[in-house]
Amino acid sequence: MATTDTDDTTDRIEALIDRLTLEEKLDLVHGEDDPAELATGFLPGVERLDIPSVSMVDGPLGVRPGTATAFPASIALAAAWDDDLAHEQGEALGRETLGADQDVLLAPGFNIVRVPQGGRTFEYYSEDPYLASRLAVGTVEGVQDAGAIATAKHFVANNQEQDRHEVSAEVSERALREIYLPAFEAAIKEADVGSVMAAYNRINGTYATEHEWLLKDLLKDEWGFEGYVVSDWWATSDGVAAANAGLDVDMPGIPVTQWHAEESLLHDVIDGLPDALPKQSIAKLATSPWLGENVNPNLFDRSPFEVELPEAVRRGQVAESDIDEKIRRVFGQMDRFGLFDDEQPSGALGTEEHRDVATRVAERGAVLLRNEGDVLPLSPETDSIAVIGPNADTAKVGGGGSSRVTPERTVSPLEGIRERVDGDTRVAFARGTEPIDDTEGVAGMDFDLSEFAPGASGSDDGAPGVGDAVVAARQADVAVIVVQDDATEGADRSLWLPGEQDRLVAAVADAAEQTVVVCNTAGPIRMPWAGDVDAIVETWYPGQEDGHATASVLFGDTDPSGRLPVTFGRRLDDYPASSEERYPGVGLEAEYDEGVFVGYRHFDAEGIEPQFAFGHGLSYTDFTYADVTVENDGQPGATVEVDVENVGDRPGRDVVQVYLGPADAPLDRPPKALAGFETVELDAGETTTVSLDVDARAFAYYDVEEGAWVATDGDYTVLVGRSARDIVAEQTVAVEETTVVE
Repeated sequence: MATTDTDDTTDRIEALIDRLTLEEKLDLVHGEDDPAELATGFLPGVERLDIPSVSMVDGPLGVRPGTATAFPASIALAAAWDDDLAHEQGEALGRETLGADQDVLLAPGFNIVRVPQGGRTFEYYSEDPYLASRLAVGTVEGVQDAGAIATAKHFVANNQEQDRHEVSAEVSERALREIYLPAFEAAIKEADVGSVMAAYNRINGTYATEHEWLLKDLLKDEWGFEGYVVSDWWATSDGVAAANAGLDVDMPGIPVTQWHAEESLLHDVIDGLPDALPKQSIAKLATSPWLGENVNPNLFDRSPFEVELPEAVRRGQVAESDIDEKIRRVFGQMDRFGLFDDEQPSGALGTEEHRDVATRVAERGAVLLRNEGDVLPLSPETDSIAVIGPNADTAKVGGGGSSRVTPERTVSPLEGIRERVDGDTRVAFARGTEPIDDTEGVAGMDFDLSEFAPGASGSDDGAPGVGDAVVAARQADVAVIVVQDDATEGADRSLWLPGEQDRLVAAVADAAEQTVVVCNTAGPIRMPWAGDVDAIVETWYPGQEDGHATASVLFGDTDPSGRLPVTFGRRLDDYPASSEERYPGVGLEAEYDEGVFVGYRHFDAEGIEPQFAFGHGLSYTDFTYADVTVENDGQPGATVEVDVENVGDRPGRDVVQVYLGPADAPLDRPPKALAGFETVELDAGETTTVSLDVDARAFAYYDVEEGAWVATDGDYTVLVGRSARDIVAEQTVAVEETTVVE
């Protein structure tokens, strides 16, 4: 990342702003067509002043133009519980961004998984703000260390896709501060993220793009954010309100008919109409038969900044000095990352090094949920294996929408297993049910602009049936069933597996000698068959190296060291947002009246037994914890030490998790909250001492009346364990007087 003298930078930027005309200034705060037809968002430069353009590209699982490395889903990275690994993947993402000749990566996203049905759960990290914060910092620092600008999104409370363009998150300031904002705060204060993306939704009645308290008071003034705020695509409805509230850049600035649609028959026809006709209204009408529910109402509009701000500035509704400030923020990041002097580092796309990173993240993120009778790891010399599943011969690269990546090659679970086994092992394949379609685009926008009609897809696969799978399972020593869901931006998902997959698993489990289920899912799913199968491995969306990583875990080449970053409930009612008022909301208002009791905090407070707890994950070896010590000096904060020994007969990884139970307070607090974690890798028989610092903030709650973080005096319980429900040791520490935590 380029660095320049602060005074020189300021002088340079101010000199450029002084030389800009008002028209040029306004052109610099909204998107336009990308001449190269590559960027997700394009900010034009000013040729006469040698001001370069800025190209922004999706997304969190890899860059979208052309072919690129398809990394595992963000939730798979989160399941590794390793901020160093997050930094490594972030660096690879940054290099790929530059390799695609782009400047800004529109990632990472780290909204809290409040609603497990959320269509973008796979793009986010966790239900826990501390875990999300550590991964956010690691990824952002990695992207920016590589020389690309990272974008923290979606600010804030974008926790569902249903009605995402209009729904209002009715949420208290305390819940915002304690649950939904910490990852953004950490990305700004610790990682100095260059850009923040304002979400589609409303927060307490006000659109995120128009929310002055969030964008100005909190983000820029209180937290000291020095970068620029960009809108989500077509998220801005009121240009004047957004400009005054602190939105700096409106994207994409062009109607959807022009957005990467230059060869569209529909666009060509409409563009050829007389200018006096309402072309965008005609476009909206022409495509309306194929626009599903939950569609962005602004898709066919030009940027409100382009349309409204020229007159607003002339009338004094928006100060020109505020436009200058927006440009100053954009120019500041352009200078910081070397765009003005063409000093950006070189990038690379689809390299072997990046594929190796993708493989390791997929391996490390795989969570062994169940392993009865030590069925796993499999022996590569097993006589026969039946690989079953509607999509087991296809890599689960990712979800739909802005995370869609096109890799040069993929490896399916079937291919990975066949490559790994001994030459004498018979590997049979049966689908068992019809393939599950992968959504390509954003739900609600799946219309084909080039043909005036939606694209047709289908499968002529000889009508696979459950009976075929049962026969294959009976003839094999072990059945490996690969199941998947299909999640996408723009639509929420069911927690039931799509199609006939649940029936397939039940039938195979009844017929097979041993049954292993591999779950390629966006997040938690219902598992009515969980007690009937021998092993369950959650692999999320593993990316292009799906088969290699899956085989590595199944055959024990790598220890399944992933731990759940989200709770798996047994039924929908187990989760906090299970009423209509809380999700999807009534009258376009979603009540967040569960407050801070999100995820495992809710399960603990209500005494609900989950299917699999937050932090849960098994290993192929065994670990013991001993000599737990906790030190503190009577003030908020503590140091925890624990001896961890690998008492098994093979190397493995474990994640030491530290939770904190609060002292009595004048308001309800969760029974415990994650306060620290450390991943350790140990050879058989090896012991190490893990030392963890528990930050003072972990002891505090946010007092809205005081406008401060407060740790009350009293006894706190420090809990050390392998999951939120597997606590192996606990100790009590005291805070001697009520303290305001900075």
